[in-house]
Amino acid sequence: MSGLVATAAVRPAPGSARATRPRAPSSIVPGRRAFRALGAGLAAFLAAFLAAAAPVAAGGLDVVLGQAIFERMWVAGGASTRSADGLGPLYNARSCSGCHAGAGPSRVALEADGTLSGPGLVVRLSTEAGAPDPVYGRQIQPRAVPGQTAEARVTVREVPGAPGDPGPRVEIDLDAFAYGPLASDTRAGLRLGPDLAGRAALDRIDEAAILARADPQDRDGDGISGRPQWLAGPDGTVRLGRLGWRASHADLADQVASAFANDLGLSTPMRPDPAGDCTAAQADCRDARHGDRDGLTETEVTAEMLGLLTAYLQSLDRPKPSKRAERLARAEAAGTPRAAGDVTALSGEAALAEGQALFAASGCSACHVPAMPAAGGGTVAAFTDLLLHDMGADLADPAVEGVAMPSEWRTAPLVGLSSGVPGSRRYLHDGRAASVDEAIRWHGGEAERARKAYEALTPDERSALMAYLGDL
Repeated sequence: MSGLVATAAVRPAPGSARATRPRAPSSIVPGRRAFRALGAGLAAFLAAFLAAAAPVAAGGLDVVLGQAIFERMWVAGGASTRSADGLGPLYNARSCSGCHAGAGPSRVALEADGTLSGPGLVVRLSTEAGAPDPVYGRQIQPRAVPGQTAEARVTVREVPGAPGDPGPRVEIDLDAFAYGPLASDTRAGLRLGPDLAGRAALDRIDEAAILARADPQDRDGDGISGRPQWLAGPDGTVRLGRLGWRASHADLADQVASAFANDLGLSTPMRPDPAGDCTAAQADCRDARHGDRDGLTETEVTAEMLGLLTAYLQSLDRPKPSKRAERLARAEAAGTPRAAGDVTALSGEAALAEGQALFAASGCSACHVPAMPAAGGGTVAAFTDLLLHDMGADLADPAVEGVAMPSEWRTAPLVGLSSGVPGSRRYLHDGRAASVDEAIRWHGGEAERARKAYEALTPDERSALMAYLGDL
């Protein structure tokens, strides 16, 4: 078979007095291991930077080192750069930033021939029961280190939507399989890399508060019946899913380890197999030289490196200033004329308040809960309930995970909705939507009532709502 078309959601994609010789705090580089983990070249650069710069707080150093790991370009196992080798042997990208430039959402380019390109678009595989493909595993890796063969060639293209669709759909074509065809019951689905800002905060949401919002039988009759995704770990422990399109990761560390394994083919303490997603049927991949065979590290990505990377990702969990409100306020002070009836005739704060009210009145906040209680007190500005919801047949996708059905998705957090590079930001799990408006119009199932309320808004009201969403 020369190609495979997915048939559901993918059309049927510091401070020291000794200023003369500042030292990095020992809590950051115990025994200098963190610098060694980064590699000699990068360590030398950072050492020179620290010697010349003012002393930095411990947390700041963690973030700097973590960002360096996030942006590191990994190389194949056996390279002289021991601390950065172990890529693959099969992979999707060579660095975390390859899919999440600036830790933002994946950039996707729409080419002149209608194809969508970008390393952040990955193809997930599963059987109807959610098991991986027996040969290709959980994910197609279309790239390989020298001496290996990529699993398949992936082409993603826009195709016309059906009558009544709010826009085009996307279609996957897979060919040039290196290990024979996919199993007859394997389904393929497209996944888009999300914005990473604010994702670390999801770990802090109180589990009881999440479960209190679950209503699988819709006993209150509001048409919303979210349910939790429960995940069984290797040791049999069952945990609540929070991250990922289908809440398939219990916390940030779990999601990071999964990305290292599936996207870069790198081992971590949580997923120590140096072959990444390669299965027993892929002998060439499993026999290839890996980055942990030098006997110097337990895994290609060490626990210390994971800790630094986590510190960086947690640093992204900071509320952003109200940029749109600032722009509107400046324009208003400058006397910029506005058309009568335009929502921008309101002050910046008033315009956002109007949009916020419409967000609630339209029913969007029923699932995209603006704030959830945090464990230990306080709240998390989540704009999600972290539950699975039936989003209707148009958004169904056959590559399932855990208990999620094809049409079920975890409520996507809206924090960072306005981030990304203009023209390269796509929305929904498969990147089919080129705008927030288009993404909303794809909502069905439990979200159908909210979608219809949105569609009934006046143009000015929709502009106010978009101003609010654009400020998140």
